[in-house]
Amino acid sequence: MTTSDTAVPEPTPEQAALFARVRRMMLIAGLTTALAICAVLIAVGYRLFKSEGRAAEPVGDITATLPKGARIVATGVAGERLVVTLDLGGVIEIRTFDAHTLKPAGKLKFANEP
Repeated sequence: MTTSDTAVPEPTPEQAALFARVRRMMLIAGLTTALAICAVLIAVGYRLFKSEGRAAEPVGDITATLPKGARIVATGVAGERLVVTLDLGGVIEIRTFDAHTLKPAGKLKFANEP
């Protein structure tokens, strides 16, 4: 035996059991991590493919009926909403519509205090 050779003693039964337990715990941790990464990738892929399908939906001709005497003051886009500002005889009202489907999403009226 030369001085550069190292003697590796055989592990005791307790050490062998400990090594086996550590290997098993590392395997469980690795599989759990792989499962978590797969779940995240599936969720991201689902969201990407679902949003692509939503943008391709055709929207037909839609007519929005305004109250008598209403005047459109301004229009704009905020996120995924179309915003229309109306003047209803001195009362300002904001109506929002979903930009993809053009369905009404809400109304906001502004009035002076009595």
